[in-house]
This record gives sequence, C-alpha cells and structure tokens, in this order.
Amino acid sequence: MVDSNTTLADNRTSKECAEHSTSSKVLHNHTGKRYQWDAETQGWILGSFFYGYIITQIPGGYVASRVGGKLLLGCGILGTAVFTLFTPMAADVGVGALVVLRALEGLGEGVTFPAMHAMWSSWAPPLERSKLLSISYAGAQLGTVISLPLSGIICFYMNWTYVFYFFGVVGIIWFVLWIWLVSDTPETHKTISHQEREYILSSLKNQLSSQKSVPWIPILKSLPLWAIVVAHFSYNWSFYTLLTLLPTYMKEILRFNVQENGILSAVPYFGCWLCMILSGQAADHLRAKWNFSTICVRRIFSLIGMIGPAVFLVAAGFIGCDYYLAVAFLTISTTLGGFCSSGFSINHLDIAPSYAGILLGITNTFATIPGMVGPVIAKSLTPENTITEWQTVFWIAAAINVFGAIFFTLFGKGEVQNWALDDHNGHRN
Repeated sequence: MVDSNTTLADNRTSKECAEHSTSSKVLHNHTGKRYQWDAETQGWILGSFFYGYIITQIPGGYVASRVGGKLLLGCGILGTAVFTLFTPMAADVGVGALVVLRALEGLGEGVTFPAMHAMWSSWAPPLERSKLLSISYAGAQLGTVISLPLSGIICFYMNWTYVFYFFGVVGIIWFVLWIWLVSDTPETHKTISHQEREYILSSLKNQLSSQKSVPWIPILKSLPLWAIVVAHFSYNWSFYTLLTLLPTYMKEILRFNVQENGILSAVPYFGCWLCMILSGQAADHLRAKWNFSTICVRRIFSLIGMIGPAVFLVAAGFIGCDYYLAVAFLTISTTLGGFCSSGFSINHLDIAPSYAGILLGITNTFATIPGMVGPVIAKSLTPENTITEWQTVFWIAAAINVFGAIFFTLFGKGEVQNWALDDHNGHRN
C-alpha cells in the first residue's frame, strides 16, 4: 500500500540484529497500488481514526443508557464496515479523503464499548460479571489474533485492497446476525427461559436506578470513577503502543519477514485472549466461593494485569537480538494484561450499573488519548530504530502502567455508589 522507498529515510531498518529469515520464493500479486506517503503522512492517516473514535464515547454511552445499546452498537459497526469497503477508493482520491474516511470509521467504532457496557448492565448478574464481560470483550483480542496474520496472507497472495473488502463484508454479515439474534434486555428476549429471566432481574433489582436524569455532577466528582480513568489511560498507553508499533518492532528491529511478522505479531494477543477468558472465571470464583470482596478482586487483577506486563515489557528491551525470547516476553506482557478485563475494566458496572455506559464513555475518552499520542511519541523516540531507543519506549510505557495500577489500588471502590441509586443517599429498600 505504501512505497517502502518513500519511508526509507524516516524508518531505517536497524542493523543491530541479523536478518532472521530469507525472502520467500513464492510468487505473489504486486498489482495493489502503492502510494508515496512519508512517515508523517502515515501517522496522520493512522491517527485519524482516533479523532473520530474519541468524539462518540460519551454520547454513545448516554444514548445507549436511554434507548438501549443493540441498535446503536449494530449501526456503529455497520457504518464502520461500509466505510471499510470504501477505503481503497478513498486512498485513490487522496490523503485528505482517507483521513476523513478513517475519522468517520472512528465515529462508528466509538459507540461500541459504551453500548456494550450499557447492555451488560441489564444482563450480567453481579457474581457473573467478570466471566461474562471477559468472554465478551475477549472477542476484541481474538479479532486481532485472526486479522493480523490473515491480513498478511491476503496481502502476500493477493493485494492489500482485498483486506478491506473482506473485513467490510464480514462486518455487514455480523450486523445482520446481531439484529436477528440480540435483545437489549432479558424482558425483550424471545427465547430466554422464564427461570433465567427471573434470576437476572432479581439479581439486579437493588442495583439499578430508575432516575430519568443523569447525575452528571456527582459522576464527575466521583473519585472511584477517576481511579478507573487513570488505570484505563495507563493500560491503554501500553496496549496502543504495542498494537500499532509491535509489527514495526518485529520488522525493523528483530527483522522478521512479512508472513512471520503477521503471525508473530498476533501471538501476544492470543495469549491475552486466553488470559481474559480464564481470569474472568477465576475472578467470579473468588467472589462467589471464597467470599472475596468485589474491590479486593478488582485490585488484585488490576495489579497483576498492569505491573506484570510492565516488568516483561521492560525485560523485552534488554534481551538484545534473541528473537524467540523477545517474542516470549512481549507475549507474556500482553497476556498478563488480560487480567485487567476482570479488574478496572468492568469496575464501572460495580460502582454504577445504571450508568455503566456513560462511565465507560468517560473513561474511554481519556483512554483513547494514548492511541493518538503514544505511537507518535514512540516514533519520535526511535528515529534510528535502535534497541536502546526502544528500551526508552518500553520504560515509559511500563512506568505509566505501574502508576495507574497504584492509583486504582488506592482509590478504587467495589460497591454501588450512592449517587447511582434512586435516592442519591443509599440503597433502596
């Protein structure tokens, strides 16, 4: 898609590590158009998604809390899928058109997680939140696991335009299934059993508010909410840095070829997906069987999911050109991050289930900022693509992660806050 000669001066391959593999002899399609975009232009194109994404976080949470998340989430994904289909055309028109298109994709994607949180507030019994939400949100990691190597294979044997056509069509098919199968609440679900419906509703009856107005001032004054904001921001700094720059690190520093790069870049996210599934089960088991308090579980899993990755992220920068050890450390780092799915990531539902979508919109607004500035800062710190420069990138990400973990441990809460209940003073009778 991008002519490598254009970015040669900006992103020089490091010579510190030996070439890991020889070029493949398999013939592949070279018909995909290439564009003369320098590194700065590429940065604007990649970052434009987040400028749209950040705008719809809070509005998405608010709308989902009022009208339900099903249609909002479905239309958001549908819009993104349609815009994805038009990406090759926009690239042909010019950089400006592509930047606008990616910003529009971000607008659609921005409602995704707030809408999901709003829906789960009506579906997830308190003692099953960890496993239900971790299974749900682990899909994002699974998507990364599948899309990275699959995109590499499509580019290798066809050309890059088919990546956008394929995933755009998949998104449209998903939308049809979503509208057909999903309901906003247990009351409106067509096939749920009477026993399951009553179990869910009875488990949530003392946690949900029937207020029509949103208590914005108490929300913004809530220290437990800001504890989630800090943790979410800190975690996403490492997550987005690795998500956007790990393939570059694999190619420019460890020097894997494009096929190995796609597969190995996906390995850490497979570990994270598996960890999210297992940690959700473990978290609810600790709460239900061992009587661990909610906040105790959230703190433990957040500490493991943020400090653990920080340690291995730093270690990955100090093992030189040991390819397999580098991949192992980065995989462990990203895998341990999966513990956060049962930590601060779902704490919104603990402190204010009725406003979980809005709270997630607030925290994710701040947590999107690392996606906009983190990779830019990382690129500015690695002008020569040396291992020493990358060590600085990893140190910064690790330090931010540790700070976020400590802040959440000190100020996070696990019970429904007074302002999230009908009377603003305490639990209802």
